[in-house]
Amino acid sequence: MALNDTLLKALSDQITLELESSIVYLQPGIALEDHDLPGLATWMRLQSDEERAHAAKFIAHVTDRGGRPQIGAIAAPSVGEVSVLEAFEASLAHEQKVSESIRDLYRLSQSEGDIDAIPLLHWFIEEQIEEEATVSEIVGRLRLIGDDGAGLLRLDAELGARTTAQ
Repeated sequence: MALNDTLLKALSDQITLELESSIVYLQPGIALEDHDLPGLATWMRLQSDEERAHAAKFIAHVTDRGGRPQIGAIAAPSVGEVSVLEAFEASLAHEQKVSESIRDLYRLSQSEGDIDAIPLLHWFIEEQIEEEATVSEIVGRLRLIGDDGAGLLRLDAELGARTTAQ
């Protein structure tokens, strides 16, 4: 089934948001390098890669259905000197924004009678539950760690053990 213009626009907007998400993770990853936390920086970079893979998944869906997605403008994030906790809190807030956008896409697909998008959106709904839970857990652990340098270094080592985008 071909995409109608309304859904094509919404999916293009989602592709743009996924690419923005990639930058939302990449920029704090750079800042975490400045904090001498290579494990946390690596985790952020891998998460950035995963977000680009999400964009590619939406792009494939649109092009497979004969559409031509248009990537919109992506503003550079304004990340000054931030704490590790602030970097992850910003990531969590962005994941929540993405989750709501995907739910909106699901509702739009239903209202437009586009059942072909539903399997893709189900996958993303599940993925977003996992994404929010993961980042929320990290935020919770960072709050527990507080100013404990040893705790932060343990978390840095643990998250640095991640080797691929999930």
